[in-house]
Amino acid sequence: MHDVLPQTLLILALAGFAAGFIDSIAGGGGLLSVPALLLAGLSPAEALGTNKAQSLFGSGSATIAYASKGHVDYRELKLSFALSAGGSACGALLATLVSADFLKAFLPTLLIAIALYFAVKPDVSDLPGRERMRPALFAATIVPAIGFYDGILGPGTGSFFMFAYVALAGLGVLNATARTKLLNFASNIGAFAVFALSGVIFWKIGIAMGIGQFVGARLGAGLAM
Repeated sequence: MHDVLPQTLLILALAGFAAGFIDSIAGGGGLLSVPALLLAGLSPAEALGTNKAQSLFGSGSATIAYASKGHVDYRELKLSFALSAGGSACGALLATLVSADFLKAFLPTLLIAIALYFAVKPDVSDLPGRERMRPALFAATIVPAIGFYDGILGPGTGSFFMFAYVALAGLGVLNATARTKLLNFASNIGAFAVFALSGVIFWKIGIAMGIGQFVGARLGAGLAM
């Protein structure tokens, strides 16, 4: 696949907008963007790589929006940022080594399983809960693990970060979501770097979807706050 029709680019940009809007509020935008890329004819590895390129726009936009309102403390999260990026880079490296046939067979099953999980997941509250894991331990274990998942597969990463912060760190939804966007931005950077070096990113599609992601994430973050 070396070229793409203008109408296909428009549809993918709209998919990016919807994914960015949803992801900035509760995560799960990859459940829209990855299937859209697969339907456009990209291979699983190309879909994952291009998805990371366009996700950078959305997670970056949402991070800026939350930070502008004082919900993100960069100094407090600098270690988590690095661990998320590192874990994701390792996951993306493994994704480039896994056979295309395996990804083609496994990815649709994973997407269906995650969609079902979100359909039955428990409600969460914006009220702070009980801290079940110390911040240092959370940063050293949960953050790189979710980052690794984002690099090798990706869909639902934002939601997994948010639910981990709520369930294990005792944060309310808004604070958890704000932190999630920064760490998801970090994991996108780590995986993007590996996929870009591997040459599996379709830049025209990634940029078109990225523009949609940026606008959608900005609007979604504003609505969430």
